[in-house]
Amino acid sequence: MSMTAATVPPNLAQRLRTTIRQDVQSMHAYAVQPSAGLVKLDAMENPFRLPPQLQRALGERLGAVAINRYPGARQADLVAALAAHAQLPTGCRLMLGNGSDELIDLLAVACDVPPGETPDGLPPTVLAPLPGFVMYEMSARLRGLRFAGVPLTARFELDAPAMLDAIATHRPALTYLAYPNNPTANLWDEAVLERIVAAVGEQRGFVVFDEAYQPFASRTWLPRLGQPGNEHVLVLRTLSKFGLAGVRLGYLCGAAALIDEIDKVRPPYNVGVLNTEAALFALEHAGEYARQAAVLRNERARLQRSLAALPGVTAFPSEANMILVRVPDSRRAFEGMRARGVLVKHIAGLHPLLANCLRLTVGTPEENELMMQALRESLA
Repeated sequence: MSMTAATVPPNLAQRLRTTIRQDVQSMHAYAVQPSAGLVKLDAMENPFRLPPQLQRALGERLGAVAINRYPGARQADLVAALAAHAQLPTGCRLMLGNGSDELIDLLAVACDVPPGETPDGLPPTVLAPLPGFVMYEMSARLRGLRFAGVPLTARFELDAPAMLDAIATHRPALTYLAYPNNPTANLWDEAVLERIVAAVGEQRGFVVFDEAYQPFASRTWLPRLGQPGNEHVLVLRTLSKFGLAGVRLGYLCGAAALIDEIDKVRPPYNVGVLNTEAALFALEHAGEYARQAAVLRNERARLQRSLAALPGVTAFPSEANMILVRVPDSRRAFEGMRARGVLVKHIAGLHPLLANCLRLTVGTPEENELMMQALRESLA
């Protein structure tokens, strides 16, 4: 149990005020919603577990891992397996992270050049469309970088003139483009993306395509990494949506010379032996995870049809394992669904563009039926 401000001993309270950064003291820790006893559809997790025979095989394999030793050559084996799985282009390489969150933080570390070396003498800037993944801004600010957010359009498309103007104004060191975007779940116009990539390149910055939801998307930027003019582009992926959210394994892809530099700030042994072995096992059984992803894509389409039939509900296009919906009263709908045993994500407070919005994770067919029933009853 955490101590409230009223129960903090005075000597510790004084130490906190004088030692802990003021911006950290004003922040809130990342909150995970209590989900015990609920149908959990709030975090874009793959709802399927491995078949029993694969569970047993994985358990035996993990039981044989030498957990008394630091990670070693198996990390290189995982890098090779991921490169083959992703069909990494020639001339590129990848590095591992303890989830994509760590890689986002490492990018901020690697790009935090001394202020005197920037054109305006100020810390470098991280730029991203909003609403978007909160870790882009959080990692930038905690690492002493500036953050510039560019609002999407009312239909959650990239505002090309605003993005290009922000790039010219801020000359960002890093520009994040979630592809598909979280929490809006959509892919963006490729012609606009090409203009943004070129504009960032002219400013000598880097573009990071965050493809966390790639198993559910119809397009990827990864094959372009090997093409001329994309030397400043990186692709960030995770195995969380693949089906290994509990393993915490992300990877960053890009030109070999660029990855070599970023890899210098990676902590030694950042990916544990059990995580590594579990990821290798999953890649050896990629067909099972591909089957699960196909089920979820089909369920996403079925949910979209059901949502379209609900009066007063707007379901936005999705290329991820989630659907953004706008309802007449999102707080009432969220509380009503939770009271009926279904937990989704209430995101209306994250950005003005998300007014009265809920984010629904695509679950199993049975979970989706329960979610739709809870939503209909909560809207009645």
